[in-house]
Order: sequence, then structure tokens, then C-alpha cells
Amino acid sequence: MITVPRYIVTGGAGFIGSNFIRLLLTERPSCKVVNLDLLTYAGNLANLRDIAGDPRYELIRGDVCDRDLLNSLCGEPAAVLIHFAAESHVDRSIAGPDPFLRTNVQGTQCVLEAARVGRVDRVLVVSTDEVYGSIPPGERATEDFPVRPSSPYSASKAAGDLLAIAYFGTFELPVLVTRCGNNFGPYQFPEKLIPLMITHAIQGRDLPLYGDGLNVRNWIHVEDHCRALLTLLEKGSAGEVYNISAGVELTNREVVDAILAELAGDPSRIRYVADRPGHDRRYALDATKLRVHTGWMPRHDFRPALAATVAWYVENKEWWSAILAGEHRKFYDAWYGQRLAAVARPIRPA
Repeated sequence: MITVPRYIVTGGAGFIGSNFIRLLLTERPSCKVVNLDLLTYAGNLANLRDIAGDPRYELIRGDVCDRDLLNSLCGEPAAVLIHFAAESHVDRSIAGPDPFLRTNVQGTQCVLEAARVGRVDRVLVVSTDEVYGSIPPGERATEDFPVRPSSPYSASKAAGDLLAIAYFGTFELPVLVTRCGNNFGPYQFPEKLIPLMITHAIQGRDLPLYGDGLNVRNWIHVEDHCRALLTLLEKGSAGEVYNISAGVELTNREVVDAILAELAGDPSRIRYVADRPGHDRRYALDATKLRVHTGWMPRHDFRPALAATVAWYVENKEWWSAILAGEHRKFYDAWYGQRLAAVARPIRPA
């Protein structure tokens, strides 16, 4: 008998998670996907509206700190678990660190423990390049680079990474950790740089840019990131950390200028604002290990991919306008009520 692969995805209603689920259902058509998401402010069911009725897909609204729920999900055989669920906005972590510690540290430990005692074949913990802190000019961080987080967000992610590595060393849990740079693409919550600037430019608003705008970030299209994750699930080695990077390093000002060029926007609308505390100057990743071990290569060039992203936001104003107005929460409430009324495949609430 052929066992149908079962994927448990935490945080699958977020930006990267929703793109991963969509890729997974396309690339692995015989799979089953369970999406565990608490649907906090950045979780948006509209991100997955097109697959909501797919019989291969199930949504469970729940918390990654709910041990009983996690144990029930991980108790079924032939499963792999991809852990996206996280508080991820640096500014929010500075304003209030507590949710970041709960979700990114305690939540990750709960996921790892449920996988350890359950019947999970592989666990992938999705992390960030921000755990390395600011990288000096001329250098790129390999997986052995010291972990030096600069914000409550990156510190909480670093703690989750170390827990995952410890679970491999102590319990031989088949877990691996990935660290990626800044993603961009469709369905990104509009508090992040690229969708923030696109939506502000479309609305004719000023474009707020931290400091002098010369902070450097690694940029990768979300689909390339998701393909790297799927590749590592199938080809990566347990107990290892893998950097994911398309090798694109740009200043924030260069990114904003490129967005304005796509929209024929006015550069005079850029407004430099006070820098945030502990703002890392430069992120730079060395992804040689990933490419050598798996053969993965990015498929998207930055400028055409950015142009397509800008076009997506122009064409999907309804999606991001609903977020700005809080309407995506109403969409969830309506959808949730419909699912509770259905006999087949009801949503399981938290």
C-alpha cells in the first residue's frame, strides 16, 4: 500500500506559509496538508481562499503552545512538520517582547516535543538570517557564523534554533533548521518593507524609510524560498542548519527606488524617519552549503520578480485594502461559521 505523505504546517495562513502550502499542493499532488494557525493579526484566510475547498487541505485554528492539540496532530503516522508559526515583526518585538518569547521559544519547544513523542518523520524549523546580527562589510555568514541577535525578535528565533539543534543532539529528533533573508512576493502583510512601500505609493502617501536608507538586506522571492524548503525536506540532513539566499544584496533605498520606478512614483515622497533601536546595518548570507548539498538554485531574478510583485499588489488592491481596514478578520468569521455548519471536514477550533 502506498502511504500518502502528510504535511503538518504551522503558521500556514501567513505570507511564507501560505505560499508554501500552495506550492506543496501543486508540486506534490498526492499529499495531504494540515494547516495549524492561530490566525492572529498577520494570519489571513484570504491568502488561501483559492484552496479552501481542496479535499487535500485542512485548516485547524490552534496555538503552537497547545500541547494536547500538537500531540494529536503528531500522533498520526507518515507525517512531516514544517514550523513557520512565529511572531516576526522587529518593531513589534521592540514595543512588546512577550508574545515573541511565547510563540517563538515556547511554541517551538512545544512543536519539537510533540514531534519527539509522536510519529513525525522529519521536522523543519524555518528561521531567519537576523539571528546572525549585522554582518561586517566584505563578509557573508555561513552556518557556522556566530549567532549575535540584535532584537527581541531575532533573539527569540535564535533560541528556537538552538532548541531544535538540542533536540537533535539529545533525542535524535530528525530536525533541520533553515535561515533565510528577506522574502518578497504576493500575500505579504503590508507592514513589511516592500508591500508597505507599494501600498503607500499606490495611495499617494509618503514612504517612511528608516535612518539613511542604506541598511543592506538579502532579498529572495518567496517561491524560491519555498522551493528550497521543499528540497531540504527531501534532501537535507537532520541536525544541520542551512542558509537560504538568492545572493541579492540591496540597500533599502535601492529597493524603494526600484518600486517607485515600477509605479512611476515620485521619489520626493520618500521621508527619512528616526532609526529603530538596534537596527542591523547589513545582512549577508552564504548559501553554498544548500546549493552543494541539494543542487537548489533560485529561479527568480530580482527586478522582474519585483515588477511582478508590484503588479500583483496593483491588481489585488481588494486584498490589502481589506487588511488595512481589518476586513480580513470578518472574512475569517464568516468562513469559520460556514465550516462549523458543514458536516464534512469541519474546522477544529483552538
